[in-house]
Amino acid sequence: MERRMKASLGKKKGIVRHVQSQGRLEEVGIQREGPLHQPPISQSITGLLMPESPEEMKMAPLLARANLLITRDIEWANIMFGFEQENRYAVVDASYPQSPVGYIREQSNLIFRQLLRTRRPFIAHISDALGNELFRVRRPFWLINSSIYVEIDGKEVGVVHRRWHLWRRVYDLYVGYKQFAVVENPGFWNWTFTLKDDKDDVLAQIDRDWRGFGLEVFTDAGLYVIRFGNVDPCSGVGLAAQIEELEVARPLTLSERAVAVALAVSLDNDYFSRSGGW
Repeated sequence: MERRMKASLGKKKGIVRHVQSQGRLEEVGIQREGPLHQPPISQSITGLLMPESPEEMKMAPLLARANLLITRDIEWANIMFGFEQENRYAVVDASYPQSPVGYIREQSNLIFRQLLRTRRPFIAHISDALGNELFRVRRPFWLINSSIYVEIDGKEVGVVHRRWHLWRRVYDLYVGYKQFAVVENPGFWNWTFTLKDDKDDVLAQIDRDWRGFGLEVFTDAGLYVIRFGNVDPCSGVGLAAQIEELEVARPLTLSERAVAVALAVSLDNDYFSRSGGW
């Protein structure tokens, strides 16, 4: 009986270890007091949100949410000395703003960062609140059009290709070899990037919000809101109550949402870093 109880407990611990193991948040520059925990999901995992693979099951704790706020750490060395640092972000569910639901941490070569700036190749690790890596995005060096790839355990899940245009900001989003969305931003001072399908119906939206005029102009600090729409009634709490609900033609799958997160990282590097541009 004792052996059975130990085996049962061991199996349960193995199942929940992914969301209960201790992570080193110091590595991503975030300090929090109290025990680490993963906030619960704020969207029901049903319909198109139902995980269809082990890869999607792994991403569900981060992406089964109606609204994600992504904030980039201030790069003081870049501001003071022009020294390009690795980008680090915190990801917050608007329904649970008290603590992050995940982190994004860039890994890149120091020399390439200084010489190539926003055209540098890098890998960004996306983890949950406990520091467990869920997936990663990889952006190779580019000259004219950038691409960013979503990978889980070495397997490519999707990709975002930037399409050149004189003033518009155009991106094509794929899962596997199938395109599921396009972004056609008019450029100039428009900071809303809407994902649309082949029927021109809205699927999701990425908004670039200003945190404060002085802070935004003189630093790299930014706030991005990824709105997936179809908010569950029970999730309209906290900051979520202040975010206008987005009407979408259909909810994005978990893999498609991972590609949308990769797009947000690419947008930040293409346009909103201090050395970014057209």
